[in-house]
Amino acid sequence: MKRIVIVLVGLFILGYSGLLLLKHNTKKHSPEETITHIGQDTNFSVFYNRPFKKERIIFGDLVPYGEVWRTGANEATTFTCDKDILVDGTILKAGTYTLWTIPNKDSWKIIFNSKTYNWGVDFKDGKAKRDSKHDALVVEVPTQPLLNIVEQFSIYFQNANGFTIMYMAWDRTAIAIPIKISS
Repeated sequence: MKRIVIVLVGLFILGYSGLLLLKHNTKKHSPEETITHIGQDTNFSVFYNRPFKKERIIFGDLVPYGEVWRTGANEATTFTCDKDILVDGTILKAGTYTLWTIPNKDSWKIIFNSKTYNWGVDFKDGKAKRDSKHDALVVEVPTQPLLNIVEQFSIYFQNANGFTIMYMAWDRTAIAIPIKISS
């Protein structure tokens, strides 16, 4: 019995060490970043992992059209705001959400999900781990073609005309998500 316990503990330690090594190696290829922004007296932050293009075809291939994407790599991307906001005219309560997208050629669905996920995909089938019953908000925005290639997936904010705009850009595609403070 003692040998079985020792073997099981050894397997657990080996498995856990393997997961830590895997996580460390994936971070080299898609480093994590936290973006913070203050707009309209509201604090925004996004935590995400930034994969590189590396001469690959991104949208419609690496990131298939019409399927849920974890919006980056590795862990699920998170979006936090400290006040209630209007995202493309629809209310989103203050809080932290996982941020998912469904890219298509001409538009993307942006999904704010109230559940926290440890990793962005299911290890069994490689599909996005999002559970739609926890979707707090889904909006759709048009894509914007870019003249220059964005090598590394990027999320950033800008203030413009009373709005905070959250941009996502990669390869030759960008989207702009208009945000306004809820009154």
